[in-house]
Amino acid sequence: MWAWGQEGGVHRRMAQEGGRLPEVLVRVGASHCITDLAGKLQFYDHWAPNYDQDVAALQYRAPSLAVDCLTQALPPLPHTALILDVACGTGLVAAELQARGFLQLHGVDGSPKMLEQARIRGLYRQLSLCTLGQEPLPSPEGGLVCLTTRTNPSNLRYKETLEATLDRLERDGAWARLVAQPVDCWELATSTLEVVPGTCAKDGFISGIIYLYRKRG
Repeated sequence: MWAWGQEGGVHRRMAQEGGRLPEVLVRVGASHCITDLAGKLQFYDHWAPNYDQDVAALQYRAPSLAVDCLTQALPPLPHTALILDVACGTGLVAAELQARGFLQLHGVDGSPKMLEQARIRGLYRQLSLCTLGQEPLPSPEGGLVCLTTRTNPSNLRYKETLEATLDRLERDGAWARLVAQPVDCWELATSTLEVVPGTCAKDGFISGIIYLYRKRG
């Protein structure tokens, strides 16, 4: 059961964002019901042309939070460090990294259309069509691997599957975990049911988590 103040926070922000936000909330909320991989990738292919504008309306903070985590976890991280952006989407993390002086960026994503948008940005040294857990990541040994995902209720099944894959990579000696950092205020919730009490519930945000690994052989 949600207090009125929590629900009101979501709707006040919707009003402030203008006419675009309700449409975005419906579109993104519908994607949360897609559980099969093929369906998810197809959704992201269709979403790619409008992705940047939509996540801006949602006040999506994952890219800046991920780069904050990266730089704080490994100070001083040289700007020549190779960073692999997993599920890179349109390249929002790369834009944050380049703004802070990091230029050795590789990106992978399972959506061809998302990769097209990332390629337009021109920030990655290498972009590859690849889905984590389905095939080996095309990146040299020793690079840093950055991943992010939501921890709202509708994403918990995906998060569990992702963490099972990450645990397997650790057991196999392919990756070494450096950080798994929970973060509040990830992006605006698509409904009050998505807000986790104890995070930024009063502001209508969902939470997320950032994973940082070092890739081995």
